[in-house]
Amino acid sequence: MRWFWIDRFLEFESGRYAKAIKCVSLAEDYLHDHFPQYPILPNSLIIEGLAQTGGLLVCEHSQFTEKVILAKLPKVQFFCDARPGDTLTYTATIEYQSAEGAAVSATSHIGDRLQAQAEIVFAHLNAPWLGTFFSPEAFLSMMRVFGAYRVGHAADGSPLVPPARLCKAAGNCDDQQRAKPLEGIIR
Repeated sequence: MRWFWIDRFLEFESGRYAKAIKCVSLAEDYLHDHFPQYPILPNSLIIEGLAQTGGLLVCEHSQFTEKVILAKLPKVQFFCDARPGDTLTYTATIEYQSAEGAAVSATSHIGDRLQAQAEIVFAHLNAPWLGTFFSPEAFLSMMRVFGAYRVGHAADGSPLVPPARLCKAAGNCDDQQRAKPLEGIIR
């Protein structure tokens, strides 16, 4: 991902559920054009934040072996604007996952107020000629910066750890890091 539309994960359960936040700041340049005198976070970027939350959940469950792309949005509803000073809480729940892709239900809240809800369908893209979308280092960096290994756990309740395949390819995980969540990266 070139742009990140989430700030960090609050919860992450492999193969099931993730919760992330996005703090909307007037310091973000795009808000000054959308709209002058009434800055709001564009709905398309909220969708991207929901898709990144759900997409990383889907990718992690397959240990980043599949090329996961957003295929369609069968349903999206917005109930209010997201303005500077708001903190969006994104939740994504995997509804189904198969060899072809996955479906995720997602919501965005501002405090207790429902801001948006969406159904998101992801496809697994099996096109060897495309190469890789991201390097192993990029996936590990994203998951660490977002705090997934700090707050996450596997379906059996054990701590979420980076996949051995990514660690080996990236060359930056030792056995001690794999044995426990990566603490101290971001609190």
